[in-house]
Amino acid sequence: ELDEPRRSKRARIVKDFESDFVTYNIEDDPITFKDAMSSSEAKQWKEAIKSEINSIVSNETWVLVDLPPGCTTIRCKWIFKKKLKPDGTVDKFKARLVAKGFKQKEGINYFDTYSPVARLTTIRVFIALASVYSLPIHQIKVKIAFLYGELEEEIYMD
Repeated sequence: ELDEPRRSKRARIVKDFESDFVTYNIEDDPITFKDAMSSSEAKQWKEAIKSEINSIVSNETWVLVDLPPGCTTIRCKWIFKKKLKPDGTVDKFKARLVAKGFKQKEGINYFDTYSPVARLTTIRVFIALASVYSLPIHQIKVKIAFLYGELEEEIYMD
């Protein structure tokens, strides 16, 4: 005679996780320059654009020149992002002028690519060591960083 497996007599309660988890975040950042300038937050986006252009000028990121004959340009676009505080309110408006690098051709517009990113395991080791030795951990924010200041290639952007 086979014994039946023991079953719990507790009543099952459906858990409500709705208040504990964020299921989605509505992104309302403008996609295009036109969207940003026609939004109700146009003034804040203009200030963010001005800040980005000032950073480009102060870092001497590029100089204005006439396009030499036979050269092609790489188009650019604005990326807009609202930076949020932990409570979800807007901390600041961020605008970045980026080149559409996907249009570049290897060997013509560039020869080498590199993007330094710390591995998650490395970060975990640092946090573990700080915990073991009771060391403080500090976080910094870099507003704008150029890791490779000088390019060997000449890139023309419009």
